[in-house]
Amino acid sequence: MRRILSLYVMCLSVVALMAQQWTGTWATATETPFAKNDVPQTLSLEGNTLRQVVHVSLGGDVLRLELSNAFGDELLEIKSVYIADATEGEHVDAKTAQYLKFNGRQDVSINPHQVVFSDALKYKLKPLQRLSVTIHYGSMPKTLTTHRGSRTTSYIMQGECKPKDTFRVGEKLEHWYTIAALDVQTDGTVPCIAVLGNSITDGRGSTTDAHNRWTDVLAEQLEGRVGVLNLGIGGNCVLQGGLGQPAVDRFDRDILAQRGVKTLVIFEGINDIGGSKQVERTGRQLIRAYEKFTQKAHQAGMKVYLGTITPLGNTGYWSHYHEACRQTVNEWIRNNKDVDGLLDFDQLISDSQQPTRIRAEWQYDWLHPNAEGYRQMGTYSATILKNN
Repeated sequence: MRRILSLYVMCLSVVALMAQQWTGTWATATETPFAKNDVPQTLSLEGNTLRQVVHVSLGGDVLRLELSNAFGDELLEIKSVYIADATEGEHVDAKTAQYLKFNGRQDVSINPHQVVFSDALKYKLKPLQRLSVTIHYGSMPKTLTTHRGSRTTSYIMQGECKPKDTFRVGEKLEHWYTIAALDVQTDGTVPCIAVLGNSITDGRGSTTDAHNRWTDVLAEQLEGRVGVLNLGIGGNCVLQGGLGQPAVDRFDRDILAQRGVKTLVIFEGINDIGGSKQVERTGRQLIRAYEKFTQKAHQAGMKVYLGTITPLGNTGYWSHYHEACRQTVNEWIRNNKDVDGLLDFDQLISDSQQPTRIRAEWQYDWLHPNAEGYRQMGTYSATILKNN
């Protein structure tokens, strides 16, 4: 009887272990540097230490980190990586610091155009906390893999900085490098939302280090019970041109390759319309791209929500032709029966008296919302998505 009971307990343990899966708690869309100030100005990363801060959504007891050399043409050598609870500025709670390992080693080399995942690490990650990631680099590729719009200060120190050492800041910059995603282990039932977007999702007009993009607000409104992954890139387009790889080229990597995503929000297209010289054609192509994204996401088992394109008025994108295209695309989005839901951001933030413009009290530069506008977007999104 005792042997049967032991076998039963072992079977339950195996089933529980098999049910565990990785679910994203934070992610960013990687890209190449665009402008001169997208790379460190006074200190190279090579041989030095970079400390970065991320704002997670889900908590968990086991995590792993994805590091990327997606845009590098040479080997990226990393001597060590440790995580810790972030405190103020460049400081961390050293008591919480733990080194990550890669196949049991602290150092790892990432081949050109590849990513690596750390080994699973037991760590008490709290929902909605700020986590510090400290990387000591070896040799670097000429082209860095970055995310320009981190809206979060990163810190470089010359040489190596161990957890209990004083981090002596040699340079500050508002970009992320090498880090691509953070996953936590879940039982597979935890929801996760990925957002495909441009600078409005990336958070232009939000407050540096305040973590108040609309996706941050969404995660907070959902009380850290849902993974929220921000895959927005400033200046990004769906079809072609813009900054970063267009969404049609990055969709598989930035959306389908994320772990545990159950819902996709597509909220992108304003740069395609605003920069177009053939607006009718652009509108048709955007609709076809949305249809293709939706089909791919549904095939991957995701629900799909479409976000309407927000106003162009008072911006360099404005013309009657471009506005007509925006209205046409938005009307298609509102009447689409093939998706699972709608986020009508246009209706939410447009001025009821001048609907071609964002409400004055919610705008940053008329194209992007300000912090209050993002708060409104995140709160509204939570009411729609909380039961998805």
